[in-house]
Amino acid sequence: MSIVRSLRIGVMAAAPALAAPGLAAEKIADYVIDGQIHRGYFYYDERIDAARPLVVLVPNWLGTTAANRRQAADIAGRDYVVFVADMFGKDAQPADAEAASKAVRALYADRPLLRKRIVAAKAAALAQAHTAKLPVDPTKVAAIGFCFGGATVLELARTGEALAAVVSFHGNLSLPGEMPAAPIRTRILALHGDADPYVPAEQVEAFTAEMRASAADWQLVRFGGAVHSFTDPEANRPGQAMYDAKIARRAFAMMRDFLAEAFAQAAH
Repeated sequence: MSIVRSLRIGVMAAAPALAAPGLAAEKIADYVIDGQIHRGYFYYDERIDAARPLVVLVPNWLGTTAANRRQAADIAGRDYVVFVADMFGKDAQPADAEAASKAVRALYADRPLLRKRIVAAKAAALAQAHTAKLPVDPTKVAAIGFCFGGATVLELARTGEALAAVVSFHGNLSLPGEMPAAPIRTRILALHGDADPYVPAEQVEAFTAEMRASAADWQLVRFGGAVHSFTDPEANRPGQAMYDAKIARRAFAMMRDFLAEAFAQAAH
């Protein structure tokens, strides 16, 4: 039985606080997993008629907040249709960091459920883009994620889902517990803060060993001095989670370069 059991799409009124210049209002995309409604969001520049790649974006542990949706709109720009995945449920978004920590710990402890939800989000994004006639090229699909979202898109890669690319920003590189991994069928770029206290050397080593043992096309970039959440302008805990504008610029440039190469190869 399909884990995406019902689909519907709606359109919000224009929301200037969330939309980047020139972007249409956000498109709401509800989908159901195990009887629970999850609410995703599409962003794209509707002034461009040409089909473009679909990028499934998994936000940080706070879920589909206004700030995380604004980031998705900025990333979409003129290049992508971005779908913000909901990993918690429409009525289960964390109210604060404490609630987010509890929700994320539960998903890390139940990796089959974590994988189920991100696979469902990808399927819903493709299905609803087709139904709503959004300008998506279904042969060019990637997934990116931030912090918890970075760990999630790496789990998506481990399911063996066919994707052009996966990019993790300051995400957990390895999760606890044994979990079968299918052959990886996507390119992987992991962008990691070398001083990240939440992703210790043991995780980095485990990830490196895993990638070496696979046949994946992978890269691990370690930014010297960077800690957790280096792309998040709201992160302000020195030595733990801290925004770094210089590192963020480099990381996003690497992402766009990596995706451009992956999508170009997918076209052949």
